[in-house]
Amino acid sequence: MVLELNASDDRGIDVVREQIKTFASTKQIFSNASAPMAQATPTSLGAFKLIILDEADAMTSAAQMALRRIMEKYTANTRFCVIANYTHKLSPALLSRCTRFRFSPLKEADIRHLVDHVISAENVNITPEAVDSLVKLSKGDMRRALNVLQACHAGSRPLPMRGEPPPKEKDIKYELITNDTIYNCIAAPHPADIRLIMTTLVNTPDVASCLSTINTLKASRGLALADILTALAEELQTLEVPPQTRVLWLEGLAEIEFRLAGGGSEGVQTGGMVGIVRQGVELLGDKGMVVEDD
Repeated sequence: MVLELNASDDRGIDVVREQIKTFASTKQIFSNASAPMAQATPTSLGAFKLIILDEADAMTSAAQMALRRIMEKYTANTRFCVIANYTHKLSPALLSRCTRFRFSPLKEADIRHLVDHVISAENVNITPEAVDSLVKLSKGDMRRALNVLQACHAGSRPLPMRGEPPPKEKDIKYELITNDTIYNCIAAPHPADIRLIMTTLVNTPDVASCLSTINTLKASRGLALADILTALAEELQTLEVPPQTRVLWLEGLAEIEFRLAGGGSEGVQTGGMVGIVRQGVELLGDKGMVVEDD
């Protein structure tokens, strides 16, 4: 017998005391119905009930402590599967009673294999460059990749004309999903925009001019500073600079991201980003550097 609960919804102590405790406290009448009585043993898999708690990191502290006690008391006939995205949100007492299994993000080759299968099965009209961006931006999350692909495919369906009967599914011609479609759906900054920001910061000595250009680009493209920081840090890694400059950039961008996450003003932190990058360029001295925009 299996009891599956989504702990993000059923996360209170009442659920633990009522549903989980009631389910765990009763033993199964038939330990292993599929096996003969002579082969059935108390240690067979059929002798245990299974309780699956998905997104358990959303449970309250009181519910986690109550669950800890239930796990201790009914371990003879019940096994618990606790699934969480962030283990640091779980109680240490609860973690100490579990065996941890960590699952790393999927590799890009594995995601691409399944995405190509879905594209072929569903006849999705998409360019190869868009598939590359989809696999890259999913960052090992298969569910994210499929959700974005589904949203882009649904958005590429043409709207029927008013007053006309809806066309048949086989007669519908979906629009082509391009690289820009993927980035707009995810709301991630386009690589060309990040490249423009980086070249502006590196090649323009005037800080006021840099800040004006970046603010204009943010407003026109609808970019968020948090997304710019992540992409800009990756782009700066491609430049050949001394270690002192690289350390200054990474340390400064990390500090700006920390302040932004703590509720800092985006306008002020944008100016801080400009200052950090320009300060790293000035460390180069007379050598300087010029980055060409592709």
